[in-house]
Amino acid sequence: MFLTISTTGTPERPATDLGYLLHKHPDKAQAFSTSYGKAHVLYPEASPERCMAALLLEVDAVALVRRGKGKGRGGAPDAALAQYVNDRPYAASSLLAVALSGVFSSAMRGVCTARPERAAEPLPLRIEVPALPARGGPELVRRLFEPLGWTVTVDQIALDEQFPEWGASRYVRLLLESDGRTLAEALRHLYVLLPVLDDAKHYWVAPDEVDKLLRAGEGWLADHPEQKLITTRYLSRRWSLARAAMERLELVRLAETDDSEVEDIDNAVEADSEEEEKPTPLAVQRREAILAALRAAGAARVLDLGCGQGQLVQALLKDVSFTEIVGVDVSMRALTIASRRLKLDRMGERQASRVKLLQGSLAYTDKRLKGYDAAVLSEVIEHLDLPRLPALEYAVFGAARPRTVLVTTPNVEYNVRWESLPAGHVRHGDHRFEWTRAEFRAWADTVAERHGYGVEFVPVGPDDPEVGPPTQMAVFTRTEKEAKAA
Repeated sequence: MFLTISTTGTPERPATDLGYLLHKHPDKAQAFSTSYGKAHVLYPEASPERCMAALLLEVDAVALVRRGKGKGRGGAPDAALAQYVNDRPYAASSLLAVALSGVFSSAMRGVCTARPERAAEPLPLRIEVPALPARGGPELVRRLFEPLGWTVTVDQIALDEQFPEWGASRYVRLLLESDGRTLAEALRHLYVLLPVLDDAKHYWVAPDEVDKLLRAGEGWLADHPEQKLITTRYLSRRWSLARAAMERLELVRLAETDDSEVEDIDNAVEADSEEEEKPTPLAVQRREAILAALRAAGAARVLDLGCGQGQLVQALLKDVSFTEIVGVDVSMRALTIASRRLKLDRMGERQASRVKLLQGSLAYTDKRLKGYDAAVLSEVIEHLDLPRLPALEYAVFGAARPRTVLVTTPNVEYNVRWESLPAGHVRHGDHRFEWTRAEFRAWADTVAERHGYGVEFVPVGPDDPEVGPPTQMAVFTRTEKEAKAA
């Protein structure tokens, strides 16, 4: 991953002043450790007439996966390999932006005690990025940089020069030139716009990213014609953060128009006068939907299959209409945590008689699971490899055969609305697949027909008109004929 910054000079104002501004001596090659590898700063050319500083970032792909907790991509069969074999070491991205901020932090703030007058004045700058991912192509690159006063030269890189019929890749060669930018402004433009063009970040986007964006965007972002796109992409489409950032940018714009301070404009409401209502977490909405479906089915004896740490079992215990609750999980560690959560060792005798925790695998038939009113598979099936689903299907619907079965699973179509989820990623590193609504319905309809159940589908969470709800739930009910036979 490579980037160069060049400038020209005269004997009175030598180009080698770039070394003072960057706080890196032109006669030295320096190395800096980062969270994901090593950054090198060197000067391929350093003379009074012309000076070029280069930033080379060596990315440790293994460290990147370990620090990113190994999240897979979309459940694809090559997901494990894609974590290690990708473009991150070679193409400019948020990794390079973070390295810029870390290695040239003083320069980005415009601080230079040795040459303060040079730090404040525009320089003839030439910035080259040999490989830059650009989701939106050369046209978007121009729309982002040209309003900032840059002369932009952008060439799209072919997928393979030996096979031109394959077309262009998503990568471009970028050259920026300007005589009217300070070095600090140039670095801040790159810090924000490199990850915006890549449209991906290698780290969790927390609320403090809004402050980072506003600091780096001071003086230019409030009036940029692509402000919304920049803000949304920089904040990884976390809509609540993007909205907060754009509101603050609008206050900055209004303050500049009125030649006043932001605090003087944003004073209509006293601080802490009202608190924004926090949205109900999806996990809570899911449990509430499951409880409502169980009550509607008139279930009293309930199986929680794949109970994990016992959150649903705990919620079921609070409702006395559920007279017997059995939590089943293959993990003894999860069952131990569930036991502590439920305080089984301190529970009263009557309450303890209502609940039982069992270790068992859902891939095998289990006589202990027969005869119950209802079974719940909440966020379970997506943790199984697809070839093992038929075994689970038979164990639950063919052998245990409860009167009602509830199955919830993520709706992969909704992932584009998920604020903190990078594009192409599944919601959990252990998910082997995530289904669309059509795929889930096709599976559920087949299971219901094969085992004598009817099935209805219930949305869980906000039901988006385009992509549906975040969680999809199937409610299986044994048909009357099958129930009588049983």
